[in-house]
Amino acid sequence: MNVRADQLLSLTHSILLAWGMREGDAKITAELMVETDLRAIDSHGVSMLIMYEKMRERGTLNMKPTRTVVRDTPVLALIDADAGLGHPVAREAMLMACDKARNYGIGAVGVRNSHHFGATGLYAEMAATQGLLGLVTSSTSVASVIPTHGAEPLLGTNPIAFAAPGNRHPPFLLDMSTSTVAVNKVKVYALNGIDLPAGWVVDGRGQYVTDSALALALCHAQKDGGVTPLGGGVDTGGHKGYGLSLMVQILSSALTGGSFSPVRNRQGVGSVPHNIGHFFLAIDPVAFRSEGEFEQDVDEVFDILKNSTPINSHQPVQVPGDPERASRTERELNGIPMPEALLTHLRAIADNAGVPYALAEA
Repeated sequence: MNVRADQLLSLTHSILLAWGMREGDAKITAELMVETDLRAIDSHGVSMLIMYEKMRERGTLNMKPTRTVVRDTPVLALIDADAGLGHPVAREAMLMACDKARNYGIGAVGVRNSHHFGATGLYAEMAATQGLLGLVTSSTSVASVIPTHGAEPLLGTNPIAFAAPGNRHPPFLLDMSTSTVAVNKVKVYALNGIDLPAGWVVDGRGQYVTDSALALALCHAQKDGGVTPLGGGVDTGGHKGYGLSLMVQILSSALTGGSFSPVRNRQGVGSVPHNIGHFFLAIDPVAFRSEGEFEQDVDEVFDILKNSTPINSHQPVQVPGDPERASRTERELNGIPMPEALLTHLRAIADNAGVPYALAEA
């Protein structure tokens, strides 16, 4: 069924309020979640309510956090998120980094003691819409990715996003996990009952697992096997994805005081907050070049790429950010497609929260 974005926004907002989230945080979180679905990043949108409900029931998620700025200098800051959901604090941190960058050319803000914050690219894009470059990284709560030559999952999918403004063109927006695929995309395949491509998930012996339901269970078991690093095996560059994942872990958590999942899981007793770490960097191009020169060069790069000869005339060369913008236009018009399994979950979540379920065909 295709669902209207405004209906999905209303339902999500109501559920978050029923869970005890403050109005401002609930509004920001719901808007970012539905925006993610509009861009066809279904793995990180409203389907995450399934996981958030479980986190809340287990007592790992603080629905009314008091965020604290632990350190603050003209160009750097560190925020403690008080075990709250990551969307509001991530927005706050990125906007703070942007303010510092406009004043001093560069701004970096770290966040610790956070939880899942949705699609990484949305926060990097916040910088680009202000004429700044944005870089965002985040650790994750689940150790689902196996290191190169390993059989045991020790790393998260550890996403990275980068955005840069153009002038005539929309911003460049790269948003990717440092694994072959995000675990939440495996979840989307399982919700739709579709087999996985070979190479996304392997068992403890390195054998491909293509049954999406079995693969999802394997990823969450965190015992052996899991998602491959970006690139897969060594022969296809998987060691590079492994290195990128470690870089993200260091920037997001070692630098901010966030946790490393294997250590947290060993030390934790009972319901332990995820203590996810995020890192936000904003750069003002005017600190390097005269006004408008950077954007002009970005536009020229895009012009050459977009006007280059494609293999298939029906599939032109694009730049990162184009597919999501196209999906947003289409879904705003025709609604957000949602599988029956997800709608069933949302109805149950709404019932549990005492919220009216009012999703209808767009």
